[in-house]
Amino acid sequence: MSAIVLTARELTRHYSVSRGLFQPLASVQALNGVSFDLQAGKTLAVVGESGCGKSTLARALTLIEQPSSGSLQIAGQEVSGASRAQRKQLRRDVQMVFQNPYASLNPRQKIGDQLGEPLLINTALSRLERRERVQAMMQQVGLRPEHYQRYPHMFSGGQRQRIALARAMMLQPKVLVADEPTSALDVSIQAQVLNLFMDLQEQYGTAYVFISHNLSVVRHVADDVLVMYLGRPVEMGPKELIYARPLHPYTQALLSATPTIHPDPSKPKIRIVGELPNPLDPPAGCAFHKRCPHATERCRTEQPPLRLLEARQVACHHAETINR
Repeated sequence: MSAIVLTARELTRHYSVSRGLFQPLASVQALNGVSFDLQAGKTLAVVGESGCGKSTLARALTLIEQPSSGSLQIAGQEVSGASRAQRKQLRRDVQMVFQNPYASLNPRQKIGDQLGEPLLINTALSRLERRERVQAMMQQVGLRPEHYQRYPHMFSGGQRQRIALARAMMLQPKVLVADEPTSALDVSIQAQVLNLFMDLQEQYGTAYVFISHNLSVVRHVADDVLVMYLGRPVEMGPKELIYARPLHPYTQALLSATPTIHPDPSKPKIRIVGELPNPLDPPAGCAFHKRCPHATERCRTEQPPLRLLEARQVACHHAETINR
């Protein structure tokens, strides 16, 4: 079994929000009780609607934001309470590829300098050694040597995302967090970038946290899937099990809405009625109960815990009865 490189236990991230003059501050529970283990060379996909907490989780995992509570360990090192020097080392071990390849690169800096900057800051390599490392990584992601002296505006969207991926991999991190890395690309380019992600993972053994709305992409790249709703996990387990037999009504609805070339007429579309609840005033009980066709009085008053069922974790009071 591969070593565990990332461990999250009951991670939460709450934000204080002003309600106006003379009004008490409100609290938005953007992330509320996320736990998982991630092994080297494996991919955990995080899926859910906009506003479910996916990007907040990404910022917490990459140490951009401090969790409000919970435990986060990177390669066995606890992040909470780590010294400044330890946090600097931990940041080397976790890198991120952002959604927008047009905004994530410095338009005033040449590509070679941007790729070499992580090495300049974090290593004692000479200028020549840094240049050699950069050129080797450029070749791995499909960029030509003459691209070293060019600026970001001279590249296409797919090339820019290759550059962003190369920059994230320069320090050979243990964990790479990818936040919607292909959503801004054409479909034909998406496949190339995804294959590049998988090739680099196989070569370096990097663990991925892959955040995406596209469940077809998730099916292609993931080993495990974490489904989130209003800041909480509702189902988590191996990809094959969740795609073959989703147990939570929300997961069922998400997979039902996934476009497919050959739709199965025996599987009717599941329509979710209503909007995502207001995070400033989340509903009592199960957060999904106002949109769930199987909700009962228990769902309205009692929050379902994550529990083991059919080799995955699911947060639903009635998962057994609705999936007979």
